[in-house]
Amino acid sequence: MTKRRLIQAINDALVEEMTRDERVILFGEDVEISLFGDTRGLAQRFGPARIRNTPICEALITGMALGAAAAGHRVVAHMMFANFTYTGFDSIANQASKLRYMTGGQARLPVTYVAAYGGGRSIAAHHSDTPYPLLMNLGGIRIAVPSTPEDAKGLMKACIRSDSPSFFLEAGGRGGEMGEVPEGDFVTPWGQAAVRRTGGDVTLVAIGSMVKLAMAAADVLCNEHGIHAEVIDPRTLVPLDEACILTSVEKTGRLVLVDESRDRCSAASHIAAIVSDKAFSWLRAPIKRVTVPDVAMPYAPNLERLVMPSVERIVGTVKSLSDKRL
Repeated sequence: MTKRRLIQAINDALVEEMTRDERVILFGEDVEISLFGDTRGLAQRFGPARIRNTPICEALITGMALGAAAAGHRVVAHMMFANFTYTGFDSIANQASKLRYMTGGQARLPVTYVAAYGGGRSIAAHHSDTPYPLLMNLGGIRIAVPSTPEDAKGLMKACIRSDSPSFFLEAGGRGGEMGEVPEGDFVTPWGQAAVRRTGGDVTLVAIGSMVKLAMAAADVLCNEHGIHAEVIDPRTLVPLDEACILTSVEKTGRLVLVDESRDRCSAASHIAAIVSDKAFSWLRAPIKRVTVPDVAMPYAPNLERLVMPSVERIVGTVKSLSDKRL
């Protein structure tokens, strides 16, 4: 094991996969200079035939990615900010998510769309969305949301090696976070959640960047309130490891979901519906959600903090279940 920053782990995965398979190509907005650091050094190492900047036109990026993948390449299409996928959405929603089905499996579409999501950096509404609920609804897109450097590397590899279109969503502004990364070639499996902390009083399901907050909240709950939370990191939203979540809820009887997307039709809402449908008899309290209100992300830092999930909101939500005899 070696310590790596999350953004370095992503870069390591890209280098290893491009070295392993010459069909892997990468293009997108400013990938040659690498504003985020995830594509740093790739242009110099692999050259313009495999790494290339594109015009600032997301419809071009997504359309070109689809055609190149159908022609036999393994494509990494870097969208920069997750909001920018909206302007390139036609090729994603109407083509990439449907063509394998519409061709009876004859068309392989190994496309990995990479984008940074989330708020907390005061970069305003056009750069702060968390759009994975929209992508989950398409029915034909795999979605990876890593929370650790290890999973950032392993899930990037899983995306690139998949024959189905995938979204790899980086938590914006969290690339400097450190963690242990196994040495050698490894792939994080699709649809297999990680139990980050065990506990018997309440289940916290936290997605992506929210895992760190959930872990901090679990410490507060344990040390200050004697409440032992189990923290589950889904790692991939499509496919979703329902069995892991249901097993935990069967043990704890209580569920709090922590999700950086807006509350309405969020990933948290979907998981809550699954648990209500399949584990209702095990619940000893209502399912609660800690999400972003249904508003555009404010620019002002003080207002942004009000709408973002926080350790305090998570702890308060769990404590609100104490009346149900935690």
